[in-house]
Amino acid sequence: MSSFESNRPLPKEEVISLYKSQGKIQPRGVEGYFSKLRWLMVWLTQIYFYGMPWIQWGGRQALLFDLDGKRFYIYGLVLYPQDLIYLTAILIISALSLFLFTAVAGRLWCGFTCPQTVYTEIFMWIESKIEGNHMARKKLDDMPWTPKKFGIRSSKHFVWLLFAFWTGFTFVGYFTPIRDLFIEVKYLSTGPWETFWLCFYTFATYGNAGFMREQVCKYMCPYARFQSAMFDKDTLIVSYDKERGEPRGGRSSHADHQALGDCIDCHICVQVCPTGIDIREGLQYECISCGACADACDSVMDKVGYAQGLIKFTTENALINRWSKQEMIKRIFRVRVLIYGLVLTIIIGSVLWSLTFRNSFRIDVVRDRGVMARLADGGMLENVYRLNIMNALEEGQHYKIYVEGLNNIVVDSDNLEPNKTIAIKATESRWVPVRVQIPDGIEKSGSHKIMFRIESEETHEIVKEKSTFIVPRN
Repeated sequence: MSSFESNRPLPKEEVISLYKSQGKIQPRGVEGYFSKLRWLMVWLTQIYFYGMPWIQWGGRQALLFDLDGKRFYIYGLVLYPQDLIYLTAILIISALSLFLFTAVAGRLWCGFTCPQTVYTEIFMWIESKIEGNHMARKKLDDMPWTPKKFGIRSSKHFVWLLFAFWTGFTFVGYFTPIRDLFIEVKYLSTGPWETFWLCFYTFATYGNAGFMREQVCKYMCPYARFQSAMFDKDTLIVSYDKERGEPRGGRSSHADHQALGDCIDCHICVQVCPTGIDIREGLQYECISCGACADACDSVMDKVGYAQGLIKFTTENALINRWSKQEMIKRIFRVRVLIYGLVLTIIIGSVLWSLTFRNSFRIDVVRDRGVMARLADGGMLENVYRLNIMNALEEGQHYKIYVEGLNNIVVDSDNLEPNKTIAIKATESRWVPVRVQIPDGIEKSGSHKIMFRIESEETHEIVKEKSTFIVPRN
């Protein structure tokens, strides 16, 4: 090593933080078109969420994911664990719908219907009613702890916890019949798992909406990170019109307005942003497209006598080319959107077709592993099976069991009623042990294919299920 290299000063160490610490954001209240639309979505989603578990359908809860009974009730539809393909299809449809919606309208989902946004909006509304506007809240933050501050903060957190518990209770009510759950909560007799999930979702709502707020969107939600893969220059986003707004600056009665843009640099767009960004610096992954900055800017433009729309929902191409709304709408039907729409339509159509024409009951056939084959009375060779018959209808059904595939094959069960049928109650499933017999010696040893055929007496539907009959070696 040369003397020059040995005397060279070492470079300074640079620490790069993956988490940017910032103070608590107290967004300013705002009124306008997008604010009203956001609250409309809050009301619609929460009326559905809190009200749906209480609605009855045919004497049972309309929407219930009964994990203990291994049945999912979705209005008039009853699904079993064997119908997992439908759950998979719903997840695929949800993902593709989000891709399609994002390609067209950006992060409108985040700004108007995402549960994190909705509950944060509700919690901030409660906070504003108890602590006051954003300036009063900042003042309260800076105050030392006094009996008055303690009383205000205690009241806020009590209401937050009460609302969070109601939310957790409702969520658990989608998995445990909510009327029964209400009685259990009333008398403090909930089971261990119900108690755990009630506490978990209560404190998850309380923590996420009350404390973490924008941090969930910025650091925990993966959607913010991969949204750019679905954006293009024709995606609808919240944008600041730099050509019109720059150079920004304050106004006075003697200012030369010709030398300035329309932006008066009031920073209200930053003050109302729930994630604390400045939209004038361009599109950022923290932006959830709530439109609060657009409402705030429009109100300022009205006051200073300028046209609205300095900050607005538009596309990059529309902003550059100064397109009209009609020209911007024409670009919606582009290749990416058409592909998403076509695939989504095919999947939705396939699921609806499958649900419309699916059988009213299902069967699973399980061989008795304890006894492969045995010789019964009367010189009959016998295999034992267990049939799981699942009635997906809201009425009780009677089923007849047949078997075919071998000569002189018969089926019998001690569970058969006098009319040789099996009764299954509405939306119930039942395991039925059956014995299948053939005369000994008429078939060669080995495994033989057979077919169970189950017929409903009420609907006359027939469901078949394959199995095997074992003939042992002599």
